[in-house]
Amino acid sequence: MFFSPARCLILLLVLNFTDAGRILWKIKERVRNLQLQKAKPHLQKQTVSGRQPLQHVKEGRIHQQLDHFNRQDVSTFPQRFFVNEAYWQRPDGPVFLFIGGEGPIFEFDVLAGHHVDMAEENGALLLALEHRFYGDSINPDGLKTENLADLSSQQALADLAVFQQYISQNFNLSHRNTWISFGGSYSGALSAWFRGKFPHLVYGAVASSAPVKAKLDFSAYSHIVGLSLTNEAVGGSEKCLVGVREAFAAVEALMNGNASQVAMDFGCCTTPKNLDDQIELMQNLADIVMGTVQYNEEGVLMSINELCGVMTNKSKAYEEEMEAYNRLVKLAKIYHSTSEEPCLGISHEKTVKDMMDTSLPLGRRAERQWTYQTCTEFGFYQTCEDATCPFSGMMTLQAQTQFCPMLFGISQHSLPGRIAFTNTYYGENDNPHTHRVLYVNGGVDPWKELSVVQERTEDGEGDHTIFIRDTAHCADMMSRRVTDRCSLKKAREEIEKHVVRWLKMAAAGEN
Repeated sequence: MFFSPARCLILLLVLNFTDAGRILWKIKERVRNLQLQKAKPHLQKQTVSGRQPLQHVKEGRIHQQLDHFNRQDVSTFPQRFFVNEAYWQRPDGPVFLFIGGEGPIFEFDVLAGHHVDMAEENGALLLALEHRFYGDSINPDGLKTENLADLSSQQALADLAVFQQYISQNFNLSHRNTWISFGGSYSGALSAWFRGKFPHLVYGAVASSAPVKAKLDFSAYSHIVGLSLTNEAVGGSEKCLVGVREAFAAVEALMNGNASQVAMDFGCCTTPKNLDDQIELMQNLADIVMGTVQYNEEGVLMSINELCGVMTNKSKAYEEEMEAYNRLVKLAKIYHSTSEEPCLGISHEKTVKDMMDTSLPLGRRAERQWTYQTCTEFGFYQTCEDATCPFSGMMTLQAQTQFCPMLFGISQHSLPGRIAFTNTYYGENDNPHTHRVLYVNGGVDPWKELSVVQERTEDGEGDHTIFIRDTAHCADMMSRRVTDRCSLKKAREEIEKHVVRWLKMAAAGEN
């Protein structure tokens, strides 16, 4: 077994996500960075108390088959993982597996988070496995399209199965060591699917904000963003939603006659010279609102309450018809003030060029790989052609899916069939092929639409759900905080009860 002592916790990452028109992706990475930074005081406190958790973390590599379903192909790639034995009650303590998603994993994933809190309370061995083709677990041949053929959720689940056997052998585990998997967003779906496809390997699964239904045209995302902007429990209002609608309509109208003025107002790197550039700009502006809603109250940008405060603030400095437009300009400036970007990139040509880059820089890029998975498996395209969308109708399915043939030679006509296969393979969210999975979702999270939010069985053996009405994407996965909403605190208590119950059931020999 290849283990090495873990490096000191990385508290600030320099990620190579410079693609224009992909602000939502950047906001997601900044949320991740902020979580890493917030873990520092917790770890320092444990170090002072003599626990020194970092000393118990080891980093390793397992050589996985590139294609688990072709026995004649013996090619492998190194897959990275972390192990934390600090809380493990040998030899029969449970195993908590944190599943990596569309990005790198870190020591943080076995050092902080709600699953780590529960591991400490239940004497669990902590593991984190990086998803193939992300982070440091990339095929040595690189990210050329022909080398991405083995990037899929099916292969990732097979990786998890092999990893489970690998760890069991190296730590001399037995049936008395109960495995529970954890994940959020895409990795939350993997957590549910791992339990569904390999129930003999993992006893139960927690799936936070897990989109277990693939959807080509995910127009519901923008619709839920709009509804969340009206949610008074988190600072929203009907007036706020109206202000956002008016602002985007004003940008679109002005851009048709004075694109250079729009570019100057929003601090764009260039003036949109064609329709594709204009779509990039509108997507960028929508992403600021989307990111605010999806990660509400995570402290990375602003909250819904703060956004709505800007969008409903009347100012006498402008003509009435320009008020909404100028409030959106202010939102963009707030985003710029929190980023290190000198200007707002809107060049579609640059986006395509960056996405076609197949090199492996140290920045641990991930957007090319994730775009490939959206083309081959999931869709998830957040369009705005529905009348309920508060943004610009320029954000069409055609515009979003053009990257599939452009980058990977995948026909747009083939996408519906690919998405249908994914749902046939895993089961859609109203009937997923899972059992003993806990689905956790937030009421203001747009991704809840593709998850499971209602109980499917009344007995104690089926799947269960926890719905937190006033929280956002994956909020439950963070460690407990004094400032957490009461609903979030109660949800974590419910998660803990389910996990403890599973461990007791497993100890009693219940299948």
